[in-house]
Order: sequence, then structure tokens, then C-alpha cells
Amino acid sequence: MERYAHYRTLKITRPEPGILDIAMGEEGRLAVADATGHRELADVWRDVDADPETSVVIIRGLGKGFSGGGSLELVEAMANDFDTRARVWREARDIVYNVINCSKMIVSAMHGPAVGAGLVVGLLADISIAARNARIIDGHTRLGVAAGDHAAIVWPLLCGMAKAKYYLLLCDDDEVRGEEAERIGLVSLCVDDDALLDTARDVARRLAQGSQTALRWTKYSLNNWLRMAGPAFDASLALEMLGFTGADVREGLASLREKRVPRFTAGSAF
Repeated sequence: MERYAHYRTLKITRPEPGILDIAMGEEGRLAVADATGHRELADVWRDVDADPETSVVIIRGLGKGFSGGGSLELVEAMANDFDTRARVWREARDIVYNVINCSKMIVSAMHGPAVGAGLVVGLLADISIAARNARIIDGHTRLGVAAGDHAAIVWPLLCGMAKAKYYLLLCDDDEVRGEEAERIGLVSLCVDDDALLDTARDVARRLAQGSQTALRWTKYSLNNWLRMAGPAFDASLALEMLGFTGADVREGLASLREKRVPRFTAGSAF
């Protein structure tokens, strides 16, 4: 496990041969990505891809949910500093493309809130499993920026344009619960809360026992649908970063800190 020794925000273990477990966050707390966590979530897939001992990865949250999105400090830094925006843009791009291009199978096990960079991996995973208590939320428009990250590249493909627009535009006013996510095709499976990890491990074992060339080449072929959507993703991510230069993101950030409904005004100028 020396390959992963330098990771600080990701707990990486090998529960059994061929399977790697990546856990985000801390017990009892919702995983929130700071600058280090965001970078590590982009980098780890290159290490996984090059790891000859790994065939399948399970990614999950340790605490009260799967992932809680970026820290408010990181969001504030992006709004105030060009260099931070440029760095996060590159990392956000790399999270998406590194997951798509990782040859190893990825299984996500999502419970509770699933937001932000963690959700990117959760929905781009080859097999995505949600607990019934999962709450899938793309929080971008609530913050006052365009839905960049992974939304444009995968939501319309998974659940159709009508549902993608409904949930991405309304944002956290109408979160997607686990059963609804399975119903509309946003995730592969929905299971009882207490069966989530066992189901993910069972799926991982079945994948680890399969023909790795057959699985990896099938994944590569299917992910060409995502690669074809690359220009849409690149545009959405650039527009998200542009939004961090405007007034709406400051109001969105203030409303999150003050736990109130945002009062956006920038749109009146367009």
C-alpha cells in the first residue's frame, strides 16, 4: 500500500485481494473537500489505474453521508483569487477525466448527502449504488454558479434531459432520494441502508472475479459516450469558474453561512 501512503484525506485500504477501499471523511462527520481533499480526489485515479494489485475500487463515505461538497473556505478562496480558481478548474477537470479513463472498475456506495466532488465520482462510477437514505444534490445553482463538475457530461445520459434539467435547475429545492435515483436511471441500484456496504462488496467481488480484459475493454468502449460529451462538460466547467467571479456566488456563499434562502440579483443585468 506504499503507493497510497501519501494520501491524507482519503482512507485507503485493501480489504481483500484485488479490491481497494477508498473512504472519504471521518467517522461521525460528513466529508467536506478542502484544498487537499479536492486535489487528492483528482490524483488517486491515476494511482489506481497504475496499480497492478487492484482490479476494483469501492468508494464510500465514512461519516454521516457520502460527501458534503467543497468547504466554504475553498469556495470563498475561489471567489476571491484567480490562482485558486485556475487550480480548482484543473482539478475538477481531472477528477472527471481521470475517473472516465481509469481502466479499473469503480463501485460507489452512497448514503446520506451526496454533493460536490464526491458526487462526481459517485455518479461516474461504473456501478453506482445508493442507499434509500441517499440524498443526491447538485448544489451549483444554489450557490450561484453554473452546474459544472460532472453534471453536463453524465446526467442527461443517465436520466434524460428533462429530468436532468429539472433537478439541476431546481438544485437542493428538490433533492434526489435513493429510490428516485434508481427509478430515473441516475444510479445502478438502490438498496436498504444497512445493506449498502455488503452490496457494494458483493458487486466488487463479482467484478474482481471476471475477465479483466473483457471488463476493462467494455468500460473503455462504453465510456466513449462520455468522451463524446467532453465539449459540453468543458463548457460547463468554464462557465462554472466564470460564475465564481460574479456577485451571485458571494450571495450564495453568504446564504449558506447564514442558513437562509439566497437573494440573487445579478440576473437583472442580463
